[in-house]
Amino acid sequence: MKKWLIAFTLFLSTGSAWSMEKAASSATEDSEVITLWLARHGETWLNRFGHAQGWADAPLTEEGKETTRYLGEGLKGIPFDSFYTSDAGRQRETMQIVIKQAGLQASQVQELTGLREVFFGSFEGTPEKIMQDAGARKMGLSGRDGLFAQLKAGTFSVDRYIDAIAAVDPQGYAENFSQVKSRTQTALRTIVDNAKKNGEKNILVVSSGMALMVMISDLTDDPRKNHPLPNAAVIKMTYKDGKFNVVELGTQRYINEGKIALAKQ
Repeated sequence: MKKWLIAFTLFLSTGSAWSMEKAASSATEDSEVITLWLARHGETWLNRFGHAQGWADAPLTEEGKETTRYLGEGLKGIPFDSFYTSDAGRQRETMQIVIKQAGLQASQVQELTGLREVFFGSFEGTPEKIMQDAGARKMGLSGRDGLFAQLKAGTFSVDRYIDAIAAVDPQGYAENFSQVKSRTQTALRTIVDNAKKNGEKNILVVSSGMALMVMISDLTDDPRKNHPLPNAAVIKMTYKDGKFNVVELGTQRYINEGKIALAKQ
């Protein structure tokens, strides 16, 4: 085993980077609507310090916990049937806060490694600006300032950026876009197939920002799909007759509604 793996104390799992969940078997497509709320985790300490956080992990900050409580309050009243995260601690912590705040009865949260954030290879845990600058220059941009200019202009391309990071990772371990897309959409298919098999209609999923951007990259033409997701923001989708429809993209309204509701209590 390579020494870097032994020393990498932030590593979440010894599982393969691109192991995929086997989709549950299901019958023919039906006409029932399945609704999915896909939430990004709350702010973590690595987020706060501006360090790259893919498979590296950190607990939520106090502000992250508070925002997540707002999210839980905003989701209160939705009759969720099942719950999914990856094996990342920040996703698990976010889910548990939401479940408690919303007063939900969740007997078990299912974990799919396909819901992990993008693996940034040897950039994991390092200052994010180093990775951003290297990736941006690989894309032919003027470093991270050029990258931020694209984000502001709405011309950012998540697939090019992830592939650029993979190309400049000094040790060559970072995932490329195709690998992330394959495992995240396999996880999504597993969730939907399980829902059809079990008659579930409302599903809550907690994942990470860039992984969710990749998951929905070809499920909508809305240009906002390439905008970074704020912590605890939600992508709401419906599934019917084999087709996904993105209803809300990166909305913070559940956070805002929950904050207002809690202020009145």
